[in-house]
Amino acid sequence: MKKTDNPADPFKKALTEATRALAEEHELNITFTADPSGVAGDTMRLPQVSRRMTRDEVLMARGTADALAMKVRHHDAGVHARYAPSGPVARELYEAMETARCEALGAREMPGALSNIDAKIGFDAERKGYGQIRQASDAPLAVAAGYLVRQAATGRKLPAAAQHVADLWRPFVDQQAGDTLDRAAHSMADQAAFARMARQMIADLGYADQLGDDPDESQDDAEDNAEQEDDDSGQTPPQQQEEGEDAEVSPERTQEQTQDERQAQVSMDDQADDEMADEAEMSDADAPPELPPPVSEASADYKVFTQAHDEEIRAEDLADPAELERLRAYLDKQLDPLRGAVSRLANKLQRRLQAQQNRSWEFDKEEGVLDAGRLARVVANPTTPLSFKVEKDTEFRDTVVTLLIDNSGSMRGRPISIAAICADVLARTLERCSVKVEILGFTTRAWKGGQSREDWLKAGRPATPGRLNDLRHIIYKNADAPWRRVRPNLGLMMKEGLLKENIDGEALEWAHRRMARRSEARKILMVISDGAPVDDSTLSVNPANYLEKHLRDVIAMVERRKQVELIAIGIGHDVTRYYERAVTITDAEQLAGAMTEQLAALFESDPKKRARAFGHSSRRFAG
Repeated sequence: MKKTDNPADPFKKALTEATRALAEEHELNITFTADPSGVAGDTMRLPQVSRRMTRDEVLMARGTADALAMKVRHHDAGVHARYAPSGPVARELYEAMETARCEALGAREMPGALSNIDAKIGFDAERKGYGQIRQASDAPLAVAAGYLVRQAATGRKLPAAAQHVADLWRPFVDQQAGDTLDRAAHSMADQAAFARMARQMIADLGYADQLGDDPDESQDDAEDNAEQEDDDSGQTPPQQQEEGEDAEVSPERTQEQTQDERQAQVSMDDQADDEMADEAEMSDADAPPELPPPVSEASADYKVFTQAHDEEIRAEDLADPAELERLRAYLDKQLDPLRGAVSRLANKLQRRLQAQQNRSWEFDKEEGVLDAGRLARVVANPTTPLSFKVEKDTEFRDTVVTLLIDNSGSMRGRPISIAAICADVLARTLERCSVKVEILGFTTRAWKGGQSREDWLKAGRPATPGRLNDLRHIIYKNADAPWRRVRPNLGLMMKEGLLKENIDGEALEWAHRRMARRSEARKILMVISDGAPVDDSTLSVNPANYLEKHLRDVIAMVERRKQVELIAIGIGHDVTRYYERAVTITDAEQLAGAMTEQLAALFESDPKKRARAFGHSSRRFAG
C-alpha cells in the first residue's frame, strides 16, 4: 500500500460490498459523509470513517450500514405510505416501529448483523443521554415503542441506555397496549399485517385521533364503488333515472328537449364568441403572463410540486400558552448546568460591544462640533483656525441580527436544547446593546412528504416534481418584539413531534426576504444547522443533489446581493463547504462559544482582527 493511500479505504470498500449484498441491491450507491445517515433514491449515506479508524467509528459505520440495508431489503414504501397515520406523534410511533421491524427481520436472518445494529443503537442512546434520564416523559415515546417492538420480536436485551428507556416506558405501554405488543412477533414478515398492528398499538396508546382514515375500509369502499359502476353501465341515462326506471318518455317531450338544447347551445356559442372578441381587444399589458413566476429567486430551475400546504407560523400558534410555559420550564431545567457558561460568554460579548459604544471622536476637522479643549490656542493666537470634532459611528448601530435555526429531527435532544438557550441568551444580550434580534426556525409539517406527496400520488406521480413536502417556517421572535414577551416561545423546540425534515435552501431564502424588507442599515444572518438539506420524499423522486444544489444557489445569491452578511455554524457537520464565512463545531456544547465569537467578530472594528476571527473557509471551532 502506498503511503498516500487512506488506510480506511479497504474497510469502506468491504463494507460497501457487504451492504449491497445485505440489501440485495447491487447497484446501490454508498457514500461516507458527515451528513445525517439515510437512504435517498438509490444512494445510501453512511457515517464518515477517518484515517484513524477508531473502534467507535467502525462500529457505528457497520451498525448503520446493516440497519439501513435491512430497511432497503424488507421495507415496501407503497405499503408503508398506505397505512401511515396523518398526525405527527402517531407518525413518529409508526416510523419507529417499522424501523424496528426491519432490523428485527434482519436479526432473524443474520444474527451477526444484530450485534452491529446493537452497537449503533447503544451509541445513539448514549449520545442522546438516555442513560441519565429519570422519568419516562424525558424520553420520546416513539423511541421507546421502537425499542419495545424490537425486543418483543428478537427476545434480545437492548444496550444499557436503550434498555433504560424501554424499562421506564414499559409499565405504561404494557398497561395500554400490552396485548397488541405481544402480537408484534407474529406479524413481522408481513408488512401490511404489521402496519395494522402498529396502528392498533398507536390507538391503544391514546393517539387514535391522529390515525386518519382506515386504509382497509377505504379500499373496500373503492371496490364497492367500482362494482356499483360496473352494475350501472348500460342502464338508463341519468336524466331518465331521475324520473324513475319505469317512467316513459314521450316523443313530443323528447323533441321539445332537443329544441331547448339547441337554443341553449346557440346561446353558449354566442357568449363564447363575445368573450373571444373581448379577449382580442385586451392590450398586451392586460394579458395574463404566459408562465408563473419562478418559485426561487436564486434558481429558476428549482421546482415545488405544490405550495398549498406550506405554512409560515408564529410559535405561539403551534401551542397554547400553558404548554409553552411548561416546555420553557423543561428547557430551563435541561440546561441549568450550561446556563452559567453561556451567560459568561454573553456577558463577555456585551462588554466587547459596549466598549465600542463608548463615545469616540475624530479631531482637527473643518466642520462638526467645536472642540472646546483647543480654544486656548485660538485665544493665544487669534490667527489659529477653529478646530472641530466629529463623533465616530459605531458599527452596530441600526443593526438587526436573525438567527435561523435548523429544526430537523437530527437536532433532537441536546443540540436543539443548546441552540434554543443560546438564541435566548444572545437575544437578551444584543437587545441590551440596542441590536434587534429575530429568531426563526425551519422544518417540515410531516415526514415522508405529507399532503404534498398525497397530491402528487393522486396526480399520477409526474416525473421530477421538485420539492415534495409541506414546509413549516416558524417565527419564534420577531425582530421588533421585546424579548420578555416571547421568552416562552423558544420552549416550543422541545415539543414532541415538531422536528422533522430540513429543506435549507427555501428556509434561507425566506429569512433573507424578511431581512431585505427591513430598514436597518446593517443586517446579519446566522444559520445554525447540523446537516445538509435532507427530505426523503423530495430526494426519492429527484436528483440526489437537488436540495443541496438549491442551497448553494441561494447562498450564492445572498452573497452576490450583499444586502445581508451571512455566517453559519455547523454542529458536527461541515458547513464550510457551503458558506464562505462559517465554522464547524464537533459538539453542541461548543455552540455558545461559537455564536458569541462569530457575532463579536462581525462587530469588530479592526478588519485584521475580524479576518483572524473567521479564519479561512476550512477553519473548525475548537472550543
